[in-house]
Amino acid sequence: MSTNPARRNAIEAIASQPRLQGSFDFRNEKIDLIYGQNVFSLDKMEKRLPKDVFKSLKANIESGTKLDAASADVVAAAIKDWALERGATHYAHVFYPLTGFTAEKHDTFFEPNGNGTLAQFSGKALIQAEPDASSFPNGGLRSTFEARGYTAWDVTSPAYIFDTENGSTLCIPTAFVSWKGEALDKKTPLLRSMAAVNKAATRVLALFGKKHGFISASCGPEQEYFLIDSRLFHLRPDLYTCGRSLFGAKPAKGQEFEDQYFGTIPDRVLACMMETERECFKLGIPIKTRHNEVAPAQYEVAPIYESANVAHDHQMLTMTLLRRVATKHGFVCLLAEKPFAGVNGSGKHVNWSIGGAGVGNLLEPGHNPHENAQFLTFCSAVVRAVDLHQGLLRASVASAGNDHRLGANEAPPAIISIYLGDMLNEVIEQVKKSGSASTSRKGGHMTLGVDTLPVLPKDAGDRNRTSPFAFTGNKFEFRAVGSAFSVAGPLTVLNTIMADSLDKLADELAEEIKAKKGDFNAALQVVLKNILSKHGRVIFNGNGYSEEWHKEAAKRGLKNLRTTPDALPEIVSKSSIEVFERQGVLSKAELESREEIYTHSYVLAINTESKLVSEIAKTLLLPAALKYAADLTPVEKTKSGGKLRKEVIALADELAAAIDALDAARDVSKSDTHAQAKHSCDKVLPAMLKVRTAADALEEIVADEYWPLPSYQELLFLR
Repeated sequence: MSTNPARRNAIEAIASQPRLQGSFDFRNEKIDLIYGQNVFSLDKMEKRLPKDVFKSLKANIESGTKLDAASADVVAAAIKDWALERGATHYAHVFYPLTGFTAEKHDTFFEPNGNGTLAQFSGKALIQAEPDASSFPNGGLRSTFEARGYTAWDVTSPAYIFDTENGSTLCIPTAFVSWKGEALDKKTPLLRSMAAVNKAATRVLALFGKKHGFISASCGPEQEYFLIDSRLFHLRPDLYTCGRSLFGAKPAKGQEFEDQYFGTIPDRVLACMMETERECFKLGIPIKTRHNEVAPAQYEVAPIYESANVAHDHQMLTMTLLRRVATKHGFVCLLAEKPFAGVNGSGKHVNWSIGGAGVGNLLEPGHNPHENAQFLTFCSAVVRAVDLHQGLLRASVASAGNDHRLGANEAPPAIISIYLGDMLNEVIEQVKKSGSASTSRKGGHMTLGVDTLPVLPKDAGDRNRTSPFAFTGNKFEFRAVGSAFSVAGPLTVLNTIMADSLDKLADELAEEIKAKKGDFNAALQVVLKNILSKHGRVIFNGNGYSEEWHKEAAKRGLKNLRTTPDALPEIVSKSSIEVFERQGVLSKAELESREEIYTHSYVLAINTESKLVSEIAKTLLLPAALKYAADLTPVEKTKSGGKLRKEVIALADELAAAIDALDAARDVSKSDTHAQAKHSCDKVLPAMLKVRTAADALEEIVADEYWPLPSYQELLFLR
């Protein structure tokens, strides 16, 4: 155990903490009564609104159309009464600026009226607010003197009440745009992309003669995270400043025993998980799964699928609740992609599909995929979309934090490919040859050889954890998204490129039907064969981590964008601008602003981390090593003492030289943000690593009582 006083006190406090007493017990509560109690849902609307207003609002929600002003006043009054009954004192337009975080401005319901106060909340206040548009990242879209911006209520995402210990606030999910109508947020382009998917899918389904309602994208984002004891966390400046450790020697035990994944959840962690779930349930967030993840102190929570827009809002809320509830239990929730070197980082697997009430899931293959022309059509559209826009998909998950995961043999590689599985791949190969498929592999059953165990149904294909974009039965799982990301960006890209692929497919199919004199099946066979023959190169079912795949991908002409500076220019490539403008999702100016913002954020992240590496190394680690070397002076004449002191001094000199080199690299200024990003990637990051290498080596030999930072062993295993 550590003999450093601060670390020792933290460890003793963790060891002596009383058994946790929960503030609630799920056994004494009914989930169906808790679930959605803080959401102004359709059933509450129906009870509180006049029939004609409710009918109109429901139609607005289902079709994404605007609410008229007269109805808005009626809805606002109903929401206000409901919120006041639940103890709310304020309301807030919640929006999602390009920081990647949630923003909100609170206003009180109550206004003075001469005889006290009166609760006021109009339709105008519900529908629109006006935050400062120049104080958020805008990539040049707004100047400081051009401050007017608007938040507009997104009727497709329900209002909710957020409870805290000291009060409750009515939260209204909104889009955020400039005075000129430019998207300054994550939600606006997501909503536009969902409209594009509906329009394009409608065209294709019409050629199939299908009747349907609104076609929507759905999403079920899995969230990985770490829980670290707060007493140790606050002794690590790198963790509380950057969210990840910048130093840390490898512990004696990491994840090599493979005993953490799906292991028994520690009581204290489980109590935190349960309370988080309860808060999620109150807000209508359909949490389904919780479990230990691969790395020590790493966990996962996953919801059931929802409309992509609502899933995004719920995912942002889930991250907020994970952090908030963790604090109540003496933890800190780390959402950084790579908080600790040497163990798995955290991702956010985005499970994505499209469909609607009238047609079901359009990516559901059924029992005989080769007979399901509709499924093969939509699947082929996905293949073409991903192949044409590999770089754009890679850019949608690019960040300084996520670069530590992608391609590191713990997460998907930076090469974007599609995994379809054996059964579907066989069908695709048949279509590529002839335009149709006659058979598909059956799953069969698995006999376990023990009489008391059941015969298990066996899937027709395995899963592939190395694929960045894998088909998993009736959806695609985009595994490359980082844990701290908003899912809106990746979803917007997926929806937009899918809509464009479907539009092109509809054009090709309509033209081919004419050429085949109305023979739909013959026309479809030609179209699907052409798509899969041309774009099938993006399909890969093997080991995405292998060197062989990297070589093969290069032969196929697939992009390997290893770093964020490599990937981000894809946002403003000619093909990206064309597809976004063609689908009406983002203009060239809006795309250029995003690329500028994300590049600048990358530079800021590396700059902040590099400054902190220098600061911690100079003020904490180097002094600790030198003090230890000085205290070894009396034993220098002994064989072991002399050897140890020389080793400490040599590493201290190495550390000091590395710090100087890092400071010199960081102080080099470049002509523009893109050049600075490249310099940060190629020069500053390697210089940071050299500082860390020397410091981590010192940690392994400097006496524990001298070392100021809690170790990986303490951070990962004490809870």
